[in-house]
Parts: sequence; structure tokens; C-alpha cells
Amino acid sequence: MDPGADALLSAAEPADDAVAADVQYMREALAEAQAAAAVEDVPVGAVIVGADGAVLARGRNRREIDQDPTGHAEIDALRAAARRLGRWRLEGATVYATLEPCPMCAGALVNARIARLVYGCPDPKAGAVDTLFAIGRDSRLNHRFAVTSGVLADESAALLRAFFAKLRSAAVKR
Repeated sequence: MDPGADALLSAAEPADDAVAADVQYMREALAEAQAAAAVEDVPVGAVIVGADGAVLARGRNRREIDQDPTGHAEIDALRAAARRLGRWRLEGATVYATLEPCPMCAGALVNARIARLVYGCPDPKAGAVDTLFAIGRDSRLNHRFAVTSGVLADESAALLRAFFAKLRSAAVKR
């Protein structure tokens, strides 16, 4: 076998492991989104993973249940991670979110000094890391983070579509 081929195979394995990890953690974020939907909140979930691969925190949308405009999944998870670690700086952490973060959440990710964001589906109305803005990559800010998009995007979008279809259906019946 070609020695160069061995190097290519070895180089591909970590990427495959990284993709598998992204899918695994996004599935956990989707479970949080489903939990939000179960209490009639917008189904968005988030999971924060440390550089060592350990889950630091989970969060879900709580805006409706708490009547809190900052009750987004990413904020919920960031607060939980900061409490757990005893510090607000989350260097080396990766945030998994089922929906592209809004400006508030993207700003909080910058402030938390995360290393990476992985999200499911884009948000055409409020997406602040790719769709409308590029907050995580803006060189004018004091911190930037890597962004990976589209992980389990179809599942994330389907959950949101089903939730809002149910809301519209209930509104029509009233």
C-alpha cells in the first residue's frame, strides 16, 4: 500500500470522529429543544461541551415559560456552564445550538470566549452568525469563534416547523 495513503487515512479519522461528535452533541441539543416544545416553548436547545469532550451544560428556550426576553437556549446553557465552572470565561468550549443564534446570543458567545459554535438550521429572521450578521467572525470584536453550520439541520427545522404549525392550528380553532 502507498505510504501516502496511510497518512490520508490517518488524517481522515479525526475528522470522522469530529463529525460523529458533532452529530452526537447536536442530538442532545435536539432533546433539549423537544423538552422546550413539551412545555409549549419555542423548540430550541443548546449543549455546551468542554475542550475535553465533557458536557458542561444544557439549555433550552424558556422565554415563554419564564416570560423572560433573554430566556434563549444559548443563554440558559451559558449561565449553567458558568455556574458549574465558577467562571464566565468558557475558553475551549463548543456550543451546540439547534438554531442559528440571534444577535443577543451571538454576543453572549463572544463574551463567554467560546472556541466554536455548531448549529443546526439557519434563522432567516434573526440569524447573527451567518444569515444576517457574522458576529462570531467580526474582526472588530475582542473575540471570535469558529462556526460550523447545518449539523442535523433538517431535524432542527422540522421541529420548529411542527411547533409553529401546531400554534397556527390552535389559533385557527379559537
